[in-house]
Amino acid sequence: MNQPAENQTPSGAVSLAQSSPTVGTFRERDGALEWSGRQETLRIEPWGPDAVRVRARLGGPVLDGLPGALLDEAESTESSVKIEDGHGQLTVGALTVEVDAEGLIRYTRTADGGELLSEARAHFWWPGSRLYTAVGNGYHRLEQRFAAYDDEKLYGLGQHQHGRLDQKGLVLDLVQRNAEVGIPVLTSSRGYTLLWNNPAIGRVELAGNGTRWVADSARQIDYWITAGDPADAQRRYSAVTGRTPMLPEWAAGFWQCKLRYRTQDELLAVAREYKRRNLPIDVIVCDFFHWTHLGEWKFDPAEWPDPAAMVRELDELGIKLVVSVWPSVSPLSENHHLMEQRGYFIGTQYGPMAHADWPDKEVASTVQVAFYDATNPEARDFVWSRVKENYLEPYGIKAFWLDACEPEIKPGFQENLRYWAGPGLEVGNIYPAESARTFYEGLKATGEEEIVSLNRSAWAGSQRYGAALWSGDIGTDFTTLRHQIAAGLNTALSGIPWWNTDIGGFHGGNPDDPAYREVMVRWFQFGAFSPLMRLHGFRDPGMPLGPTMTGGPNEVWSYGEEAGAVLEKYLRLRERLKPYVLQVMREAHEEGLPVMRPLFLEFPGDERAWSVDDAYLFGRDVLVAPVLEAGATTWTTYLPAGARWTDAWTGQTYEGATSVTVDAPLDRIPVFLRDGVVLPIAE
Repeated sequence: MNQPAENQTPSGAVSLAQSSPTVGTFRERDGALEWSGRQETLRIEPWGPDAVRVRARLGGPVLDGLPGALLDEAESTESSVKIEDGHGQLTVGALTVEVDAEGLIRYTRTADGGELLSEARAHFWWPGSRLYTAVGNGYHRLEQRFAAYDDEKLYGLGQHQHGRLDQKGLVLDLVQRNAEVGIPVLTSSRGYTLLWNNPAIGRVELAGNGTRWVADSARQIDYWITAGDPADAQRRYSAVTGRTPMLPEWAAGFWQCKLRYRTQDELLAVAREYKRRNLPIDVIVCDFFHWTHLGEWKFDPAEWPDPAAMVRELDELGIKLVVSVWPSVSPLSENHHLMEQRGYFIGTQYGPMAHADWPDKEVASTVQVAFYDATNPEARDFVWSRVKENYLEPYGIKAFWLDACEPEIKPGFQENLRYWAGPGLEVGNIYPAESARTFYEGLKATGEEEIVSLNRSAWAGSQRYGAALWSGDIGTDFTTLRHQIAAGLNTALSGIPWWNTDIGGFHGGNPDDPAYREVMVRWFQFGAFSPLMRLHGFRDPGMPLGPTMTGGPNEVWSYGEEAGAVLEKYLRLRERLKPYVLQVMREAHEEGLPVMRPLFLEFPGDERAWSVDDAYLFGRDVLVAPVLEAGATTWTTYLPAGARWTDAWTGQTYEGATSVTVDAPLDRIPVFLRDGVVLPIAE
C-alpha cells in the first residue's frame, strides 16, 4: 500500500498547534467521543473493528433513524476515549481519531501515528471544515471538507462512464442516472475507506486543494471511516452495510437477452435453438412491454397466451426465466387510482403526480406515468403483492429485472419530489436500494432463499438485497468497452460484487458489420470473465420506442460463422469455470470481497498495481487483460509483483513485476493464472 509520508503537509490542512483557544467542550457518552461548540454537536463512535461513525449537526444533538446505508448495529469492538488538555481522542483498533479544541478532526494509524486523513478549513477564519448553509425548516446545504494529498489515489464512488479508475481530480455528482450510479464510498491509497452515509443529492469534489462532500439539503453530516488496506476495508465495509447473499448456481452461467422478444413464441424459439445447438444457457430474459399496461405487472395474453406452459418448457430445458418489472405506473393501469389514493406514489411538491412520459398500449402517444414510492413500506408491500399474484404464484417466476430504478424521472428534478422517507433532495439516492428491497423481502417472506434481481441503478447497501447491477444503456464501440473495466472495478470497490454489462453494448451495433462483430467478440470474451455473463442490446435495425418495438437479432449465431464460433467457445469456457465462479461468489458472500478486483486489492504493496486500469483479477487467481483495440493480435499487460503468473493458453510462466506482450488472436483473451493454480480455461 502507498503509505503517506510522515512529514507531508496536506493542502489546506491546519496544524493542531495553530488552533485558537478552546471553543468547545468534550464528553464521553456510551463509548463515544462528543464535542459541542458554536451550537454544533459532533459525535464519533466505534462502528465495527478499526472503524468509526461520525455525525455532526447544527442546532441540537445528532439524530438517529435517518435514511442511510449502515445497518442498525455494528460488531462490538474494543475502544478507548481520552479527553485531556482541551483535546479528545478515540482509538478503535488500527484507527485513532483526534479532535482539537475547535472540533477539527484528524485520523491516524494507531500503530505509528501516521496521518490517514484530516479535516481542512476552507479559510483560517470562515468557513471551517464543516459548513451548514440554511435552506429552511432545519435543513442545510452541508459541506464536509478534507485535506488533499498529492500522492493520493481515490477509487470507488459507484459506476461511472468517464473511464477513469483513479478518480483523483474529478468532480462527481451524487445522483442516480441511467449508466451513472452514485454510491458514495471512497477507497484511498493512503489506507482508509470512507462511506458518505447520506442519500442526499449532492456531489463530491476530489480536487488538488481539498476533498469536499456536498449534500444539497439534509439534516446532518453522517459518514463512516475505517483504516486498513483495500481488502480489509471491503470486509469491514460489507459487514456494516450488509453482505451479498450467495449467488445461486443458475445465475453464474450465461444469460440470453435482447431488446426485445415480443411474444412467447419468439422467446421459446430462441431457447429451443440454444438447446438444439447444444450451447450452454442458464437464463433467458423477458423484457419490457410484455405487460398489459405499464404498472399492471402481468403478461399480456395477446402476446403471452400461456406463461405456465412457457415456464414449464423452460424448466425442462434447464433455463430460468427472468421478467422485467418497471417501477412506473401508467394512468391506464388498473392499479393507478388505488395507488394514488393510498399515497403509494412518489409525491410532488409542485404540479401533478407524474414523473415521466412513456408509451403504453392502446394509446397513440405517450402518457404521464408515476413511480411507486419504494421508500414507503406499504407501497413496497402493495407492489410485491401484484408481482406475487401475477408472476410468482401462477407461474413460479422468482427472478426479476428491475429496470429504470434510478428512478428514471423526466426531468430529473429531485427537489420537486416528496418521498415517504423524506424530501427528494435529502433521500433521492436511496431509491434503487429500496426498490431491490421490495423484491428481496417479498421473496424472503415466501421462503425463497435464492434471490437475484437485475438492477439498472444501486446505492450503498443494495448488495444485501440480492441486487446485481448492470452498466446501463451504453455505446457499442471499443472506447465504451474500455470504460467498462474502470466502471466495473470502481463498482466492485463500492460494495456491489454482482455486476455486468450489456455484452456488445446497448445502443445499436449491426450484427452484419465486420467491425462490430470484432467489438462483440472482444466484449463477449470480457463477459465470460465478468461476475455475471449477459448478452443484451438494441441491435440494428431498431424500431421507434413503443409497445410493438424490437431490435435486430442478438443471439450467438447472429454474428456470422467466424465470430459465432468464438462466442460459442467462450460460452463453453464460462460453463467450465462455473465452479470457480461460485467459489469466488462465496468469498463475496462470506467475506465481502468483490469478484472483479483491481490488481492492488490483492497486491497493495506493488505501487504500479494501483495504476492499472485495463486489466483486473477475476477472484484471487485469474488475471484478465481484455483486448480493447480494433485489429489487435497481440496485447501487453502488467503482471503484479509477489506472484508467478502462467499464461492460461500457452502454459508459459512469468515472474511478477513485469509487463508482458502475448499473442491475442481474435479467439483469445489474455488470461494468466496465479502461482500454479490450474483452471479449465484452455480446452
